[in-house]
Amino acid sequence: MNLKEFKTQRGEVILYTGNPCLEKLELLSNGVGDIWHSSFEQGYKNIFPEIVYQTATFFWFVKDFDGLDQCISWRLNPNQFAVRKSVWETLNGFDKEYFNPVMQALDFGLNAVRGQGAIPLYIKGLFQDYKDDKPKISVNDRYVFFRKNFKQEHSIFMIYRKGFWKISEWKAFFYAKKNFKKATKKNIVNHRELIEIQGQPEVSYIIPTMMRQSFTLNLLDDLSNQTFPPKQVVVVDATPVDQRDESLYINKVYPFELIIKWQETKGSCRARNEAIELCSGDYIVFGDDDIRVPENYIENHIRFLQTYNADACNGLDIRADNQSQDLNDLKQKLQKLGDNRYMVGAAQFLNNANNCVKKEFVDKLVGNDINFDGGYGEDKDFGLSLTKIGVVVLQNPFSTNLHLKPPVGGYRFWGSQAKIVGKKRKTQPWEMGVPVKRITPRPSPTAMYYFYKHFGLDLVKEFKHKYFFLFLFKGSKLKLPIRFLQLPYRLMQFEKSLFYAKRLVELGKRTK
Repeated sequence: MNLKEFKTQRGEVILYTGNPCLEKLELLSNGVGDIWHSSFEQGYKNIFPEIVYQTATFFWFVKDFDGLDQCISWRLNPNQFAVRKSVWETLNGFDKEYFNPVMQALDFGLNAVRGQGAIPLYIKGLFQDYKDDKPKISVNDRYVFFRKNFKQEHSIFMIYRKGFWKISEWKAFFYAKKNFKKATKKNIVNHRELIEIQGQPEVSYIIPTMMRQSFTLNLLDDLSNQTFPPKQVVVVDATPVDQRDESLYINKVYPFELIIKWQETKGSCRARNEAIELCSGDYIVFGDDDIRVPENYIENHIRFLQTYNADACNGLDIRADNQSQDLNDLKQKLQKLGDNRYMVGAAQFLNNANNCVKKEFVDKLVGNDINFDGGYGEDKDFGLSLTKIGVVVLQNPFSTNLHLKPPVGGYRFWGSQAKIVGKKRKTQPWEMGVPVKRITPRPSPTAMYYFYKHFGLDLVKEFKHKYFFLFLFKGSKLKLPIRFLQLPYRLMQFEKSLFYAKRLVELGKRTK
């Protein structure tokens, strides 16, 4: 490929093909992106929709976003894109095993964002509008792409969705299987060196807690020892009156403003929203009550975001072996990970145990969607909602925490009732006047709501096909007859979950 070179004012070399606006490229080189294109106007928006056969609703970037001037998109035009030279060389450029340059570009973009720590961005107007016929992708191209990137079961699933009776699909499947192999481990883009904190940013830290006051106190001690302390810490405590000790929070002086709010509502989403209203910092760090954090935790969140000129990041959440472990155990776990931990790139999810977001974007979303209370998926929803307004959520390997995961307490106490049936069951918020009776919805109605809310009915249907395909055919072949017998009930469970999810979609996002 004949790539031209552009040297930025900082001396970095950007490679490009086509006709980009170099002034805009100069500005972009100072931001989060590594690869830039304007492919939406060039016939590439939502090209290769068959990616859904591998990921269904479990990949934020399965569909391109609408109405944004800048957003993550791996669907780049091979004739009009720009890339940092260092990134191009690290990723070894396009894969020449593909005969079709369109597939070379799609393979490059997808692998960059999914596992190599590079960030491909659609930028409106970076390249002059370049009208082209919709790029052609053959049946062979599809199966070669799947063969090189995914497990074989996904190719078989694609045959099922395209039609088992189609000879052309089987021919392409065996062609790819015979002539190509799954790609080996690929290079990862090096992280940037963190700069020192610029200016005097103020940080608010939010802790929602329930029946875990001792864990919260340990976290407050960790926050007291920060090299860059928060301005304020807001604790929203839902511990029942008969189990709480209100004096615990006032027996010690902290180097930050400590705000205690006793929660009278129910749900972790409501708790976070009540805390957000009390926050005054430039950044908000969201954390669980059962984590321990090292002294550079907050400092590294701010240094990381300022280094990348980013607005949100997801920290590195390390699971403890037991609830008695401490920061010394965290050090040992990080040492075992070694350099493998240092991959940045676009986050594939958001974890409420450890993330940092500029408050202006938290305010733009008006907080968390309380339709998730009593269930699962609120953190993924919050992260994807940020992404859909143009925020690039980065993975931050420098701000780490040890997640203790004690077996008791926490907001999951309410959600755990969802598995109970009969008179002992406590009503869940998502039931909304229609209580669960004999058929327990599965998957979780709030997870289904997340799928429906963000990806629409078409992708929910694809998820359904994938869900039952894996249910039937993944696992012991000897138990296959049993799974076929279980299928009618599992179908009823799925439809029950979808019933509640549709009601939540009709209700719309709520924050109070």
